Amino acid sequence: MTSAEPLIHASQRTPFQNVMHRIVRHRSAQVGFIILGLMIAMAILAPVLAPFDPIKVLTDVKVRTPPCIHVLGCPADKPEHIFGVDGNRRDLLSRIIYGARLSLIIGFASATFAILTGVILGALAGFIGGWFDNLVMRLMDILLAFPSLILAIAIVAVLGSGLINVLLAISIVAIPVYARIVRASVLQVKEQDFVSASRALGASPFGLLINHVMPNTLTPIIVQGSLGIASAILDSAALSFLGLGAPPPTPEWGLMLGEERNSVFNAPHLVFIPGIAIMLTVLAFNLIGDGLRDVLDPRLVHGG
Repeated sequence: MTSAEPLIHASQRTPFQNVMHRIVRHRSAQVGFIILGLMIAMAILAPVLAPFDPIKVLTDVKVRTPPCIHVLGCPADKPEHIFGVDGNRRDLLSRIIYGARLSLIIGFASATFAILTGVILGALAGFIGGWFDNLVMRLMDILLAFPSLILAIAIVAVLGSGLINVLLAISIVAIPVYARIVRASVLQVKEQDFVSASRALGASPFGLLINHVMPNTLTPIIVQGSLGIASAILDSAALSFLGLGAPPPTPEWGLMLGEERNSVFNAPHLVFIPGIAIMLTVLAFNLIGDGLRDVLDPRLVHGG
């Protein structure tokens, strides 16, 4: 009886509960959610956690002051700068904390726009077929023919620098990935027996697409979406590093790297700390994406 109880409880869970039960037990996903949770908490509580104004110039400190902590020997009569001060006399810790806000907003916003647009185009192309499918897919092929970062740079160069244009550029670059994934899933699902049965019972084409086809194509999009947020954060940091993203003195991790790239030898903390922040955030989304793939892929679930 005791050995059968877990099976009974598992069978009584809804599909969503089963997925959540497996994802919270997945080691990689656990680490990813912990890191992401800390980043989100840091972004939300930035006004409370940041010891200084992130854009305020501190006139009482030297340029590129190294990390200074009282308990490790920092003079008690001087303010603490745990991560030091950058080349413009701004507290690095405060800029890192506020930078989490911008990076997460760019990642989520650009991925959301790309997913919505890609899902609509891919679903319609796969379901309608014919000339519309050829038109949409050839357009996606054209976008995929260019390296994503080069294409994003070209789009920002045409639209002009700025956060809104960076969001649009990163979103446009990512749309073909989602469109092709959804189209492939729709082409496979629409030929299933349950879709043919619904069509024979008089379901409208729009009803078939929304109620029967799309719910069965969401798994790869969920996984790719989590990985796409990581890519968006990296692309945003790269554009800001090149001076095409957030304008100074905005606290953005890529911009901070670009401003201090010449200080890598005489003040390496000004480059390494923003780089570590980017790395941890991207790592969190990649770990979550790997966990979602393992949990949502039926072959991996049943195989395990």
